[in-house]
Amino acid sequence: MSMGNAVLAATERRRSLLAQLPKDALLVLPAATPSARTGDTLHPFRQHSDFLYLSGFEQPDAVLVLAPAAAGGAGESILFCCPRDAARERWEGIAPGTEEGVADYGFDRAFPLSELELRMPRLMRGRGMLYAPLDAPSAFAERLRRWRGVSLSAVRDGVSAPTGIMDSSVLLHEMRLIKDAQELSSMRRAGEISAAAHRQLMRCCRPGLYEYQLEAEFRYTCAQRGARHLAYDSIIAAGNNACVLHYTANDQRLEAGQLLLVDAGCEMAGYASDITRTFPVDGRFSAEQRALHDVVGAAWCAALAAVAAGRSWQAPHEAAVRELCSGLVDLGLLSGAVDGLIESAAYRRFYMHRTSHWLGLDVHDVGSYKVAGRWRELQVGMTFTIEPGLYIEAGDESVDERWRGIGVRIEDDVLVTEQGAEILNADIPRTAQEIEDFMAAAKGGDSTVNG
Repeated sequence: MSMGNAVLAATERRRSLLAQLPKDALLVLPAATPSARTGDTLHPFRQHSDFLYLSGFEQPDAVLVLAPAAAGGAGESILFCCPRDAARERWEGIAPGTEEGVADYGFDRAFPLSELELRMPRLMRGRGMLYAPLDAPSAFAERLRRWRGVSLSAVRDGVSAPTGIMDSSVLLHEMRLIKDAQELSSMRRAGEISAAAHRQLMRCCRPGLYEYQLEAEFRYTCAQRGARHLAYDSIIAAGNNACVLHYTANDQRLEAGQLLLVDAGCEMAGYASDITRTFPVDGRFSAEQRALHDVVGAAWCAALAAVAAGRSWQAPHEAAVRELCSGLVDLGLLSGAVDGLIESAAYRRFYMHRTSHWLGLDVHDVGSYKVAGRWRELQVGMTFTIEPGLYIEAGDESVDERWRGIGVRIEDDVLVTEQGAEILNADIPRTAQEIEDFMAAAKGGDSTVNG
């Protein structure tokens, strides 16, 4: 079987990382290990993101090794994994083994996991530094120290051995900040499917349903389109529940007059989408709901306009905060000069999170936000969210009652391009008018949700 595009991309990433490593270094990276859910049942397996990024290999308990060539050359990539086992495959299905590691995944060599104890100390000999994840499970960290200890025993024979361990994320997570064409293809597909699921919830939402019914509808719509895994636990929050930022109970009944905040996204080939829309349960915003939604929409537009290569990471957040403060003053929810409100962070009563986070193989993806103490500059190929919001809790007696219990967030996934920004998720109604028009057009249509 020839390598697919995803595996070819992973092979190229290994070559790129090999070129960045010191010639006397050795990088060792473990795959994820299955975790128990209850008794002898397991959680669905999800490969460690760094391992998936460099291998495309989705089997557990494997180990990846990158060994630069000491005297020039490209170096080599080595995979340790479970070999094919007919008895196990009868129960669990066919899984790639060592032969497939070379033939189908592009590794230079592949060995059974049973040979780790023999081969790893040998691979460490002559190396000056190990690169490995410092947050690796303690059992793997102990094995790494043991292999290094065995390799050190050869020092008296004149063979050098690693003098220490560096965090592999120093190089690897910087690489992951800039997405290649294969990654962007997966992210666009995840965004397209998630957008379809968000539109479906707008179509079928109505008073009397429960939040969990819409949660199920979202998952079903994604799975029907090939995305069997969600990127995170869906937030389906009606009314005041929307003011709980990470609300996941999803067990309340939807009532007429409420807003519904849906923060949900699927995963494709390991890559996440992260999208939020807020819309009226019965299809029509109240005057106060629309007013707050319009302020958040204006903040979203300001943040998107601030995205450009060479601009500061902080620029979209600052643009969103200024627009939110200005809108809150106009509505009488804050008083004073906008600059002063920003400086004193008075807005944080109603907006307590940041406007963006990196997005990729992880929902809150890796990569530093500051470099040498300063907000980093945006670069072409970076992907992140834009997600301003406003949240006024039902119990907030400092504001007029008509504003209480309203939570609004608008979130989309963006890519920094040469021209500015590209929204990675397909079209979903965003403004209050677009949402009302879409929901009105959908009334009377078929729905897979039963009341």
